[in-house]
Amino acid sequence: MNIAVDENVRAGSEQREGAALRRKARQRLLKASAGGLVVIGLLAFGVYWVTTGRYLETTDDAYVRADWVAISPRVAGYVAEVVVQDDQAVKAGDVLVRLENRDYQALRDQARAAVAESQAALAAARASQQVAAERIDQQQQAIVQADSAVRSASAESQRSELDQRRYQGLVRDNAATVQRLEVANANAVQAHAALQGAQARLREQQSLLAMARAQAQLAEAQVQQQLAAKASAQARQALADQNEGDTLIRAPLDGVVGQRRVRAGQYVVPGQPMLAVVPLQHTYVVANYKETQLADMRPGQPVEIRVDSFSSQRLHGHVASFSPGSGNVFALLPSDNATGNFTKIVQRFPVRILLDVPADGTQVLPGMSVITTVDTHGR
Repeated sequence: MNIAVDENVRAGSEQREGAALRRKARQRLLKASAGGLVVIGLLAFGVYWVTTGRYLETTDDAYVRADWVAISPRVAGYVAEVVVQDDQAVKAGDVLVRLENRDYQALRDQARAAVAESQAALAAARASQQVAAERIDQQQQAIVQADSAVRSASAESQRSELDQRRYQGLVRDNAATVQRLEVANANAVQAHAALQGAQARLREQQSLLAMARAQAQLAEAQVQQQLAAKASAQARQALADQNEGDTLIRAPLDGVVGQRRVRAGQYVVPGQPMLAVVPLQHTYVVANYKETQLADMRPGQPVEIRVDSFSSQRLHGHVASFSPGSGNVFALLPSDNATGNFTKIVQRFPVRILLDVPADGTQVLPGMSVITTVDTHGR
């Protein structure tokens, strides 16, 4: 009986020893497997780091931006109607706000009347110029006639003087009577007087020609003056038309209305912000990278973008440009490092990243926080 008990004890001891050996074998296998997995993980990470990871530059100091436009009036007036609502999509050229335009219409009509008046004055000045030109031509013809009369009177005066000298000789020779000589003398005096009268009329016509030319110059000056007045009136009309057209405030680009502060009946002045138009289709990302991350960055490199609002989605873009200076350079109060106490701080440079159009139509809004990862590998 004791022998049977001893055999049972030895059998149980052998079973326990076998179980312990199997547990140790399993533990060694698990440790070997875990070590192998760690080695494989380290190798995979090493391969990833060498091929990809060391080329990725990431920052969470990045935000979505858009070049939105603040809409303000160019003319003063009361708001007649606010056509758009908050968050409404608009197209370029759509009317956003209407101002009261009665005063501007009256000014426009007044400017148009001034243009018509200047055109009439210009027509009158040109008619006076034409009259002056015709008068010059008339005086030139009169001068030609007066000059012909002078030449005729001069010829007659010369002939009468010759007759006078001839009859004087004949009277000395007793070949003609004294009465005949007296007639010749009278004819000579009359011819000389007629010559002087013709010469006076010629000088008078020449004076009238000079006066006509002066009147022509005056008419030309009046035409130029009226042309200038017409140009001034047309400029005032163009300004009045522009001011009347500016009572319709239109969207300068496609976008969405935001910050609508204007209401109907409100009085607005030029430059006063009324609302904003945000071009959501032209949003981009500004990522502030450390200066130590910029060594291998180049425009055109691909970027992976994770928006905090859509953390499960991955958007894509590319590097567009780099800021010409760090954010500290353009700060309102830039730091001055020329002091006794100096601490070196790594500077950040804004990098503009253009978004590719999301395939699923995800709406990325300005102001959203994002995480950007730039792939600087020169593939």
